[in-house]
Amino acid sequence: MSSSTVELTKDNFDEIVSGAGFVLIDFWAEWCGPCRSFAPVFERAAQRHDDLVFAKVDTEAQPELAAAFEIRSIPTLMVVRDNIAVFAQPGALPEPALEDVIRQARSLDMDEVRASVAEQQAKAQGGPQAGDE
Repeated sequence: MSSSTVELTKDNFDEIVSGAGFVLIDFWAEWCGPCRSFAPVFERAAQRHDDLVFAKVDTEAQPELAAAFEIRSIPTLMVVRDNIAVFAQPGALPEPALEDVIRQARSLDMDEVRASVAEQQAKAQGGPQAGDE
């Protein structure tokens, strides 16, 4: 069965997410009931929006990725545009809500988003950084 979603791992994550301007990421796990019910919704959206990258992270198989994004509950949907997470929400979204998220993310002014991220980073420089290597 050909899937229109990409499985993300710590090995291919940077390459795929950096290489694509617009990625929707579904953080999920096999044992999670809501994840399994969200999967076909995500898959259908992937088929409708074939210009976007739809990716899945199995949080059991990829604990480092889940930790890096501070995923605390699954499923969590994250939207990344130009390497910036512009949306993240836990919970299985119904199809209309997912379409709404995609529409809003498509209409974002990324120059504004980048400016706001730069501003937040400048503010954050004032205090100790979480996650510094």
